[in-house]
This record gives sequence, structure tokens and C-alpha cells, in this order.
Amino acid sequence: MITELRYSNTNTYIVHGKKGDLLWDTGWAGTFPLFCRALGENKLKLQNIRCLMISHFHPDHMGIAQEIAEQGVQIAVADVQQEFVHSCDIIFQRENNRAFMPICDDKVRFFTIDESRKLLSELGIQGELIHTPGHSDDSISLWLNKERALFVGDLNPLYELEMHKGTQIAQTWEKLLARKPVQVYYGHAKAANLDKQFYRIYNADDDRYALVKAIMKLTDKGFTAEEIREKTCADLVFIQDVVRMYVTHRGVSVQGILDRIEIKGM
Repeated sequence: MITELRYSNTNTYIVHGKKGDLLWDTGWAGTFPLFCRALGENKLKLQNIRCLMISHFHPDHMGIAQEIAEQGVQIAVADVQQEFVHSCDIIFQRENNRAFMPICDDKVRFFTIDESRKLLSELGIQGELIHTPGHSDDSISLWLNKERALFVGDLNPLYELEMHKGTQIAQTWEKLLARKPVQVYYGHAKAANLDKQFYRIYNADDDRYALVKAIMKLTDKGFTAEEIREKTCADLVFIQDVVRMYVTHRGVSVQGILDRIEIKGM
């Protein structure tokens, strides 16, 4: 159902619908040949892609959009994005990037967020688009019903959530996590699998206490700090500090580690 294309610094994805494929995001201007090569390596055809959606109009996500459109792919732009479509044209002009082709507005399909379910159904995809400001005002995310998967572009990864409490980023994540996704696909970070362990921590009354307790248990089971991050989506530095305190002070309690963290000012 989902293919990740690796050809630039931006993660781009193809969602395979029953009636056609959806391309989510592109790379920087000049990467079109690499994009075509990545399709070939995955035994995919550009002709099967019917629609391109862009999570937000920053240069590394829309750089080859028009080149792809020239091959017969329709660019679909949500109403909350319309005024941002050409926001990066000046950046490519300043760089004198001759590979860049500005998006041709008269060939774009503009739609409202509320119409996204219908648009996706035309491809045989069950899902919808969600306005998810935080990284940028024009950011949108793609939700797939059956897979319970989210594509969030450059919305700050969940392992940074502790750093963004009380911000628009946290509010957006709260809205998204209410859907109970099991997979999150980022624009630059590695995809995250959100299992029951994650939701136990996220929904706990004292999430910090629950997180430290979970890190200690996972450490006992032999998981590395990186593996613990994948399971909990917590900040890697925080995990490393908890593990360090735990393994060097055997018998220390959860509260004991929290007290040490407070002293360190984390």
C-alpha cells in the first residue's frame, strides 16, 4: 500500500490506491532524474501516479512538482495552502537554479480540506487530509483509515514532543494522536511505529513518570537507547540520561531518577 522513495534528503511516499497512485511530497529542484531512477528501482511507473500532494510548500518538498506534473500527474492543493504555492519561487531564483520549474496554477486542482475524502476516494484510497500547522501555516497531513497511518511532513517528530508542550505543535499532535495512529511517516525522520507501550505512556496522568518507568523496563529487557526511542518516541538524549542513571545506580527508583533529572534541569 505504501512505498517510500529514497532519492533526496526528503522522504517521499507513494500511496497505492485501487484506482491510481498518490505521490506525497517531492525532493529539491534538480532531483527529477533521481526520482525517476528510484521509481525504476522499486519497479514502479510514473504513469501510474495520478495525483501529487505536497505537505507544505518549502523548497525541499515541492522542488520538482511541476516537472512531475509535466508527465501527466495532477497537482492537488488544499485551500489552506493556496496562497503559499509560489512562496519558494524566489528562493530558487536567488540560487539561479535552472532546474526549477514554477508550478503552473491553471493546471492545479484546488480543493477544500472538507473535500479531501472525495478526492482520495477517486484514487481508491480511504482517508482524508488534516490541516496541521506548527512547522508552517500551510502544513497538511494525510490520514489513511485502514492502515491507521499518518504522513506529517515536517511536523516536529514525536520524540521532540516534550520540548514543545504548550505550543501549536503540541496542540496539533494532540489532535492527530486522538485518532490512535499506529504508523507515522515523517518528512525527514525515520518512520515511527506507535504501539500500546507508546499510548500507555502518552495517556498516563504523569507521563514523565510513566516514561522513565518504561525506559527502565526496556533497558532491563536489553533494548538499546535507539530502540527505546523507536518504541516510546521520546527524546534520545533524555533516554540516554535515564539509562545512564539507571545502570550506574542499580536499585534507584523512578522518583530517584526524576529527582536527579530535576537537579540537572532537564
